Amino acid sequence: MLSWLSSWLPGSLSKLWLWAVSLGLTLSLLQLIRLLSRRQKLLQGLKSFPGPPTHWLFGHVKEMKKEGELDKVLSWTNIYPCAHQLWMGNFIGFLNIYDPDYTKAVYSRGDPKAWDIYGFFLPWMGKGLLVLDGPKWFQHRKLLTPAFHSEVLKPYVDVFVESTKAMLNKWDKKIQEDKCVNIFPDVGHMALDSLMKCIFGRSSGSQPESDTKYYLAIGELTLLMQEPMAAFQYHNDIFYYWFTLHGRKFLQACKVAHDHTDKVIRARKAALKEEEEQEKIQEKKRLDFLDILLGAGDENKTKLSDADLRSEVDTFMFEGHDTTTSAISWFLYCIALNPEHQKRCREEIQNILGNRDTIQWEDLGKMTYLTMCIKVSFRLYPPVPQVYRQLNKPVTFPDGRSLPEGSLVSLHIYALHRNPAIWDKPEMFDPQRFSPENSSTRHPYAFIPFSAGPRNCIGQQFAMMETKVVTALCLLHFEFSPEPSRPPIKRLKLVLGSENGIHLNLKKLI
Repeated sequence: MLSWLSSWLPGSLSKLWLWAVSLGLTLSLLQLIRLLSRRQKLLQGLKSFPGPPTHWLFGHVKEMKKEGELDKVLSWTNIYPCAHQLWMGNFIGFLNIYDPDYTKAVYSRGDPKAWDIYGFFLPWMGKGLLVLDGPKWFQHRKLLTPAFHSEVLKPYVDVFVESTKAMLNKWDKKIQEDKCVNIFPDVGHMALDSLMKCIFGRSSGSQPESDTKYYLAIGELTLLMQEPMAAFQYHNDIFYYWFTLHGRKFLQACKVAHDHTDKVIRARKAALKEEEEQEKIQEKKRLDFLDILLGAGDENKTKLSDADLRSEVDTFMFEGHDTTTSAISWFLYCIALNPEHQKRCREEIQNILGNRDTIQWEDLGKMTYLTMCIKVSFRLYPPVPQVYRQLNKPVTFPDGRSLPEGSLVSLHIYALHRNPAIWDKPEMFDPQRFSPENSSTRHPYAFIPFSAGPRNCIGQQFAMMETKVVTALCLLHFEFSPEPSRPPIKRLKLVLGSENGIHLNLKKLI
């Protein structure tokens, strides 16, 4: 074959072509050997843990796609107590865990994220807190912690109120034509608008053209970034970014996002050089996330570099957008299915606010029943259904089985939260599970919507605060009921979404 093709080419080109083909075949062979060696190592580490039969090429992906990823894994929990093997394709194998004691054994440690999954984050978010490891992760965590202090978060309540009321006005106009509304995209727009204000101090509705492009790019990135993980043919970076339209669109959106963030950082740093501007920033009614990062420093006066600033801004943008959209949308779906709990939440909110139609920081701590219902929604529909680690040292589980260093672990939060061995009647919407007395007796690793251990979500107080404000205002203004003809179809990506949106019937109250 090679000799036949080379006969059609001039001598020098023929030699070059043969050399290129030979190099390509050699590199492909070396890559295959590396993958086979890695597969063998993973298989050896997982040998103590049986699992469902695998497809020779797709692993478990094809079967999960066919029957629904989340519910298929949930069915396996009845067959394999505590954990089982989970293969994404033929070369990436995880121990999939959904038992509290197994979860504690791994997630009480500080093992790094699994690069086979989180490596897809790098082109957009760079090496931010989500994917960092070791001393630099510890340094960034320490520097970012003040940004989520309650005194910093308090003024954000007004931001959430403003963005939510804009969404409610949009729904008011929509239901004049059709009572059924797909709430998911509108909640996503509201969450992104809030983040633009919290991070940069500006809203999407009053920005120059460059900011509008950034706003659109973020919406596209949060969708695009989740696709490659489910498609093993995209796991080769060269193929994905050079030869697929999806990959090229992703890189283009990354460039728009990076250019915008870099521009804002340069402008903000230039302003900080002037003493007068410095004083103005200190006197601002509300410090935005970028203000906090620019002022952050450790005991050695170490500051974040421009690259680190951009990575942390982009990380916060992703984590604060998609997860909040999922949390609020699925909560409204749950509460629509349970009108008695919806009514009780609404009455609690009305009693707290009285004649007011807005929410203040002091109100949030009084919303006890709403908080319990939000936690039920987090249990049934966790915004992040699955998180991944790579062990940096061996681990031995309570039943004596162990995993060696380098093994990959998947914590299936969705299966953990619905595991019938842990939760009685796991499908039931029961807020009393989260009453203070019941919460105190539950295993500390049985309910972990924000992950657990030292690498838990640093922004969980921000997320809970936003979820409370938005859902309280929604319940104050509308009554929600399900649309039987359009039930949501759960979609497992990085964040729990719905293939067909979340359609609810809305009835205006005030």
